[in-house]
Amino acid sequence: MTVRVGVLALQGDFREHLAMLRGLGVDAFEVRTPEELEAADALVIPGGESTTIGRLARIYGLLDPLRARIEAGTPVLGTCAGMIVLGAATTGPDQPQLGVLDVVVERNAFGRQVDSFEADLAVAGLDRPVHAVFIRAPWIAKVGAGVEVLAAVTDPETGEQHPVVVRQGNILATSFHPELTGDTRVHEMMLAMVEES
Repeated sequence: MTVRVGVLALQGDFREHLAMLRGLGVDAFEVRTPEELEAADALVIPGGESTTIGRLARIYGLLDPLRARIEAGTPVLGTCAGMIVLGAATTGPDQPQLGVLDVVVERNAFGRQVDSFEADLAVAGLDRPVHAVFIRAPWIAKVGAGVEVLAAVTDPETGEQHPVVVRQGNILATSFHPELTGDTRVHEMMLAMVEES
C-alpha cells in the first residue's frame, strides 16, 4: 500500500518536502483545502513564516480540520515554523496555532536570519548525527509531561539545554529543516509512525 502524505502548501518550503518524500517513493501532494487534507495518511507542516501559515490556514478553513485530524491520530511532522503552528503557545505575541503539541515555543530563538547556522545533532533513535540546518529557528521553552525530547542544543551563554526535536504520540517536530539536506531519516521517522498507526 502506498502511503499518501499531504504537505501543507500555504507558504514556506513545502516543495522541498514534496521532493524528499517523492524520492522515498511516497505519494506526496499539496494540501490547501479540507478536501485535500482528507486524502492524507500523514501530514507535513513545513517551515516558513508561522504567523502567515496560521493566518492562511484560518482563511482557507483548515485550522479546525487540521486539529481534528491530528487529534484523531494522523501522524504529522512539523519543521521550524511547523513546530510553532503545532504548539500550544509561544513566548511572544499570540498567533494562530493548532495547540496539539504540548509545548511553548520561542520564535527566532537563535536570532535573526544572519544568525542561521548548521550543526551535527544527535537525535534519539537514530544511529548517527543529523546535519541540521537552523534558519531563524525556534526552540522549545517549555515541554509538557507527555512530550519526549529527542534532541536538544546547549545555549552557549547560559549552558541551558533547549529541545529542538520532540515527539508526542503521533506528532514529531523539529526546530530545523530536514528537507534541506539529503538525509531522509527524519521523514522516515514520520513514515514509521504511519506504520505504527
